[in-house]
Amino acid sequence: MTTAVPSVSDADAAVILARCDALARHSSLTEGIERTYLSAEHAAVNYRVAGWMTAAGLTTWQDAAGNQCARLSGRTRGLPALLLGSHLDTVRAAGRYDGILGVLVAITVAGRIAASGRPLPFALEIAAFGDEEGTRFGTTLLGSRAVAGTWLESWWDLRDEGGVSLREAFLAFGLDPAKVGDAARAPQELVGYLEAHIEQGPVLEEENRALGVVTGIAGARRFLLTVTGAAGHSGTPWSRRRDALAGAAECITTIERIARTEGLTATVGHLKVFPDAVNVIPGKVEFSLDLRAPDDADRDRGWTLIEAALTDICATRVLHLDSNQVHEAAAVACAPRLRAAIAAGIRSTEAVAARQGEVGSDSGAEEPTEPAPREPALDRRSRRDGDRRDHRRRHALCTLCRRDQPPPGRVGDRGRRRSRR
Repeated sequence: MTTAVPSVSDADAAVILARCDALARHSSLTEGIERTYLSAEHAAVNYRVAGWMTAAGLTTWQDAAGNQCARLSGRTRGLPALLLGSHLDTVRAAGRYDGILGVLVAITVAGRIAASGRPLPFALEIAAFGDEEGTRFGTTLLGSRAVAGTWLESWWDLRDEGGVSLREAFLAFGLDPAKVGDAARAPQELVGYLEAHIEQGPVLEEENRALGVVTGIAGARRFLLTVTGAAGHSGTPWSRRRDALAGAAECITTIERIARTEGLTATVGHLKVFPDAVNVIPGKVEFSLDLRAPDDADRDRGWTLIEAALTDICATRVLHLDSNQVHEAAAVACAPRLRAAIAAGIRSTEAVAARQGEVGSDSGAEEPTEPAPREPALDRRSRRDGDRRDHRRRHALCTLCRRDQPPPGRVGDRGRRRSRR
């Protein structure tokens, strides 16, 4: 006779949030959070997360791409696995829950199942990806692309702002570039992928809904656009000006107009002006474009409209437009069977909460204590207080699910095909 898997408690939630706070201290910044791929901070959080995985009763390892992984066997050895997880790297000036929460929730879930003595009909694995954001080397999803078996040899020559190549960073981290293929997983080794993630928007919170189910992962394309004109003194007459910044500004508002009309999501989050002097007409402007849609065809049609409009703007202003695509990820529809299972779990959770009168009610639960494991020497100089600007403690969550066995190489915007044995 087996025992039931114990339900989540306030104590579990408090431990997860305390661990989020602990990982937030591993930052390359003295003010704010930044943790990039193959850095000292990456090594430190892998070490700490591995300790939590082991304490939960899981077998742990770091894969050939620097992802921290764990496994709980099923009823018999060698079963395919349901993969849980998210990423541990961050953007600059990051929050403390993006990605990290999904890893820590997965560890808690696996620990509860391990403690119940009730083996599953499949194995359970966790992947804490080392790179999703692409902050250091400018190319996103390096951790999950290694697991998906779609690593590109051209990436070895990517360099960070300090001039360090990806190959050099691998070696400094203790990884062998020649063995990165060992991180790849075959589809038959996995039964699906699930990820808990904070809502990256206000909808659930505004509607006072704690949980939601993701139906699909938007397809994304990213571009670096350059508008070139002619630098000149601020006294130059209007008729002689070729102002790259004025042209770029019109381009950006046009992108917004087209995206709204076509039902797309478009973001210009980076802009750089040359020569960037108060009394000099800008001669060149670089800006980014992140374009997303649930359907790749709609996204691509939107880009065609945007590119044509921007070209016309620059021609009218006697400017030159260059566009360089730096990233593309296909849209992915989440598996209906997994979505239905998650929706049923949410309804069950809401029903329990209604009976208890408060979500996660657990009378008598003790406040958790979180022992700090010994830190590796690599991280001692990098432990700094992170940014204290937190999300609200009762942050809305959404559950991100993937199709059961996605074809190799197919990737999406938020939760790529990710895995490990």
